[in-house]
Amino acid sequence: MTRVDEVVLATHNAKKLAELRRIVEASGLEMTVHGLTDVADYPDPAETETTFEGNALIKARAAVQATGMAALADDSGLEVDALNGMPGVRTARWSGPQATDESNRRLVLAQVDDVPDERRGARFVCAMALVLPDGTEHTLRAAMEGHLAHAESGTNGFGYDPIFIAEGREVTNGHLSPQEKDAISHRGKAVRAMVDHLRSLNDPREENR
Repeated sequence: MTRVDEVVLATHNAKKLAELRRIVEASGLEMTVHGLTDVADYPDPAETETTFEGNALIKARAAVQATGMAALADDSGLEVDALNGMPGVRTARWSGPQATDESNRRLVLAQVDDVPDERRGARFVCAMALVLPDGTEHTLRAAMEGHLAHAESGTNGFGYDPIFIAEGREVTNGHLSPQEKDAISHRGKAVRAMVDHLRSLNDPREENR
């Protein structure tokens, strides 16, 4: 059984790194989490898969090859019912090659402008991959259900947070504190599940508890 004492998160997103570190610390798991700024630069791999899991594995495999450390990577996205599950894996680039969070949000809101409340269902999906130096791979998926707002609101979070209202909430994710979002988010759920898996690798007795 391979023990994992340190891991590199294959993302340039500082907020994702901070989120993972918060959840690892809260879990009590003794593991050092590195970001890509902590390791030597390497070329970003092309995300050519058509599933979240496939793209997460591409990123994690590249990080293992470049650093020699265990690597975590996620591929996350927004699925909108009225858009037949899109943007999906194109979430970050939905408004084009030069997409920004703002331009992506504006486009999605424009595309569902005439969609009534009962058909504005949506969800955030996160697939997380762990790849170890010995080639062992593990993936898992989590989701946060909700619906789209009619306009942007709130300045917290990132991406589509200001236009997404999670199930059971009355305000967008843009109004939630980092801790509130961690508790219900797709990524928070996926990270906690992955932390549980890492704990079982480091202490096999956890699997039987």
